[in-house]
Amino acid sequence: MESKLTVYFEDPFWVGVFERTDGGKLSVCKVTFGAEPTDAEIYAFVLSCGDRLKFSSPIKTQQKQKADNLKRRQRAARKQLEHTGVGTKSQQALQQQYELMKTERKQQSREEKEAQKQSELHPVKRTEK
Repeated sequence: MESKLTVYFEDPFWVGVFERTDGGKLSVCKVTFGAEPTDAEIYAFVLSCGDRLKFSSPIKTQQKQKADNLKRRQRAARKQLEHTGVGTKSQQALQQQYELMKTERKQQSREEKEAQKQSELHPVKRTEK
């Protein structure tokens, strides 16, 4: 399993995107930090909340072949530092997670409204002693 955290500024907040790749499948989780987090704050967050992160459902992705020589690895690291956004696969996974959460909220809201209508239609009669 390979994990990666990308922290970037998305006006007006700092956002972290956790990417987890396992066996050719990518799952992501988006976390809003608010003010710019320090390295120590990010480390503390990962230690305290890392196991409770809610990742999206995994989507298939192709794993990139690792660079073998030193110069290629240096170029890849420099390129990765220049890249500030989130990959398109990550964006797709986040969008899927958002849509899933939205349908769950709608379903729960629908059930609550139905229960409220039922309670309004059939009020409980109180008997007086």
